[in-house]
Amino acid sequence: MTRVSRIACALFIGVTVLLSACVDDGALQVGSKAPAIRTKTLADVGGDLARITTYRFPDERMYQLSLDKALAQGKPIVLEFATPGHCTVCDVQLQMLKDLLRRYQPRVIFLHMDQYQNPEAFRAFRVRGDPWTFIIDDHQIVRFKMPGRMLYGELDRAISSVLTAKNG
Repeated sequence: MTRVSRIACALFIGVTVLLSACVDDGALQVGSKAPAIRTKTLADVGGDLARITTYRFPDERMYQLSLDKALAQGKPIVLEFATPGHCTVCDVQLQMLKDLLRRYQPRVIFLHMDQYQNPEAFRAFRVRGDPWTFIIDDHQIVRFKMPGRMLYGELDRAISSVLTAKNG
């Protein structure tokens, strides 16, 4: 095998792995009730953000509530599964989420689940790979899900759509 062939083969394998990272082959479906599970909060880790996320620039507001407590608030939830410790795309996704958080809070709760710190949430939503974005309405029903990286406008429209349905 020539050097060029080895490089081409390695690139093909790398792209294949990246494309299969967020496989939608069993994740919780739109229209399903979101599982009300206990997840770690900032209080559970003594306020140490490094013990709840691998994100370099976390926003404390995404770690205030456990998923079960957030669901009980009766507000829409943007639930982001992202593990920047092993996912560069996740880092970009969380930067975007922080900007949208500024726009939509307090009407919407934003939660971030890191695979290393909240693996039970990944299992409960049956997601493989990351990032994954779920939007849950005020009745605890999954109204939107998207595997992989999203564009700002896509996520903004999805959040707005859930809020419009709530008010309509």
